Amino acid sequence: MDSFLISGGHRLKGSVEISGSKNSALPIMAACLMAEGKTTLKGIPRLLDIDSMNKLLGMLGCDVVRHEPAEGAGGDGPALNGPLDITVVDENRCEAPYEIVKTMRASICVLGPVLAKRKKAIVSIPGGCAIGDRPVDLHVRGLQKLGAEFHTENGNIIGEVRGRLKGCRMYLGGAQGPTVLGTINVMCAATLAEGQTVLVGAACEPEVVDCANLLNKMGAKITGHGTPEVQIEGVESLKGCEHRVIPDRIECGTFMIAAAITNGELELKHCNLDHLVAVADRLEEVGVNICRENGTIRVSSARRLNPVEMTTQPYPGFPTDLQAQLMALLCLADGISVVTERIFPDRFLHVGELNRMGGRVRKEGATAVVQGVRELQGANVMASDLRASAALVLAGLVAKGTTRIDRVYHIDRGYEKIEQKLVAVGAQIERINEKAWG
Repeated sequence: MDSFLISGGHRLKGSVEISGSKNSALPIMAACLMAEGKTTLKGIPRLLDIDSMNKLLGMLGCDVVRHEPAEGAGGDGPALNGPLDITVVDENRCEAPYEIVKTMRASICVLGPVLAKRKKAIVSIPGGCAIGDRPVDLHVRGLQKLGAEFHTENGNIIGEVRGRLKGCRMYLGGAQGPTVLGTINVMCAATLAEGQTVLVGAACEPEVVDCANLLNKMGAKITGHGTPEVQIEGVESLKGCEHRVIPDRIECGTFMIAAAITNGELELKHCNLDHLVAVADRLEEVGVNICRENGTIRVSSARRLNPVEMTTQPYPGFPTDLQAQLMALLCLADGISVVTERIFPDRFLHVGELNRMGGRVRKEGATAVVQGVRELQGANVMASDLRASAALVLAGLVAKGTTRIDRVYHIDRGYEKIEQKLVAVGAQIERINEKAWG
């Protein structure tokens, strides 16, 4: 099992190329199940979750080919992502087995596309999650309103359609607000439904917009994406196309915080600051300098960091996927910060590990109170989930001494070659395995 060893205290300076969005790529890859012919996707990151989705698409009858990146594509950093070709060659397969779903909750993305195109879908019910319960009832309820029938059997969701799905008007909101994957799942299915579908209370995230743009290139008729009301006119079929996924706003936000926490200067290439307005607002309040120019963001920070209050919210609010990273930064702010988690109230497993490094964070229900300290100390810590592991890397970059982070397979699920990108801008971080450590 791999670990990271980080020698802290090195100021980051240079340029980083931001990878394509994992959270956009996974549902977009699933949507390719509905297309006839080849679809070429660009900007798909090389991640464990992407590998799992590739394997799942293969089990569902797709021929998936990953091309190597163009020479020199990574600039000063590592070469990133070559195009991905997806072609459906067998439409008779309709089962997403537990062995894949258990490794990646986003496997639920195939439910809508397979059901709409193949009239039957068998998807293993996703299990528990380290950051809290994330039920799929909104996905199922939305597909039921389109006319699908569901039952559960041996830990599987089994959906069937008699004839063709029928468009309707429906409400998609849930207890924690709009559902991103639920919106995408139902939107995908509705593209092949008969008549018009209107999704009220739809998620507005850029990843929803990106998937809708892909579907429209395939021949779908979707309007209103990016707003709480999405209209879909059903079509008979979809055809393969070429599409580039949006930049990963969470990776971009993580590197913005990396520049700030090390008092560094980073130029972030191929990113969209419009997707990070709430993040930029909070970081500027902390004392981070952010300017953009032609798809590039330049980030630096003042030596004195201000405390802030922050609450995670659905887009365009502050994303829950950057809560842990911001908390790492606020551990060094001059005063008391308050972080409230409204999306996943249990998403505070990183608090104990930050405190092991000298942080002073107190959890009170869905809120964490952060008392800033002068410095963090290197320590042995353990990653509990994807974004918590990113927070620990950020803390390790600035901590005095050496930090060892175990279970970094979590970070490999969502950050493409993160240690190589960090080394290229001055960090001292290396990947080791248990044998090497012993």
